[in-house]
Amino acid sequence: MAPCDGLSHCKLALAFAVLMDLVGGTALLMGVFARLEVQGQDFGDLLVYTGALLVLASLAGWVLWYSGNIEGLTSRKELGHISSAVDRLARNLSHKMRTYRSHH
Repeated sequence: MAPCDGLSHCKLALAFAVLMDLVGGTALLMGVFARLEVQGQDFGDLLVYTGALLVLASLAGWVLWYSGNIEGLTSRKELGHISSAVDRLARNLSHKMRTYRSHH
């Protein structure tokens, strides 16, 4: 068993989330603890806000990665419900991601 078997689905979303967390956290901490003045103007606040936005953007990557790793859910149709447009769109997107993953 490979060491990354649990991370096998949606590697791009995982890489995006981890990268945004690292860059955002670094920018946030630099903005808080480093004295960053250029020509008398302090850029600490800019780094704090930028870091917070990057960490917030990483949330989208984490949600995509987590939702891409969910398996074994039963569809509404199997439960006896009528399929909606959102269900069809989500199922088509999931199917495309799965087939793309299996071809590469």
